Amino acid sequence: MNRFNSTVSVDEYLADSNVLFYLNDAVTQLLEHKEEYTQFGVIRYFAEYFSSVKNSNHILFREYNYIRATPHNRASFIRVFWRCYRQIGKSGDLLSMIEYRSLLQLLCPDFPVEMVQSAARIVLMDDAIDCLMSFSDFLYAFQLQFYYQEFLHSVLMIYQDLLAGKSPNTVIVPTSTSIEQLPSVTAEENDKERQQQDGVEPTTLAQCIDALCDRFKHSHPSRSCMREILEETDKVCYYSFLMSLAKHETINQTIGALPSRAELLIDPEMDQELDKL
Repeated sequence: MNRFNSTVSVDEYLADSNVLFYLNDAVTQLLEHKEEYTQFGVIRYFAEYFSSVKNSNHILFREYNYIRATPHNRASFIRVFWRCYRQIGKSGDLLSMIEYRSLLQLLCPDFPVEMVQSAARIVLMDDAIDCLMSFSDFLYAFQLQFYYQEFLHSVLMIYQDLLAGKSPNTVIVPTSTSIEQLPSVTAEENDKERQQQDGVEPTTLAQCIDALCDRFKHSHPSRSCMREILEETDKVCYYSFLMSLAKHETINQTIGALPSRAELLIDPEMDQELDKL
């Protein structure tokens, strides 16, 4: 998990590493499955629980609210999704949004379709989410959407206000618990964006995003990366902006779940296991 230097206080460490969250979940799981876990000892149970957290295996088959509860959980789920289905990318198969949703729900049964639709829209740039997508395109778009979901929704609200000529200063920053109730992009909103293909002024959007970052309490992409992307165009559309973010290697390295695109399909350890099978 995250590294900390000697100047970090105990309270800061506990808050940043979410240790109390994991300890609470470990105790809850122990009480719910007491007969099963106490057979091999409570100490061993806690050791294996936190070992699984460290190795990023703890999110397998857990409920959606758990896998999205911490940045480490989100990154872990992205990495597990990649490793489980890397062979799809290696074979060159193209899948639909519905098929990617099915793969995600094999790992998390209640994974919401809205999250998969949002990732598909990044790849496809519009609401034609029944088109086929490569594994790598979907994976990096999904990583961006899933890891930064609260921030991206706030950016969308700002973008829509700018399109409508409204002041974005009243944008409400969603909390981690309220994001589930936020509506997905409607077909009407997509039609509106297609009618205004020129998008918005990138300088104005950059200023609004910078102000959003000042008050945002959740994770967000690097300001310098977002500024770099917005400086490359005269007009910017929401989904083209997100696609550029999804492809940005610095953002990928910051999340730390996936290798670079050049190394995405290379996994000698996994190949050895498959060869054994």
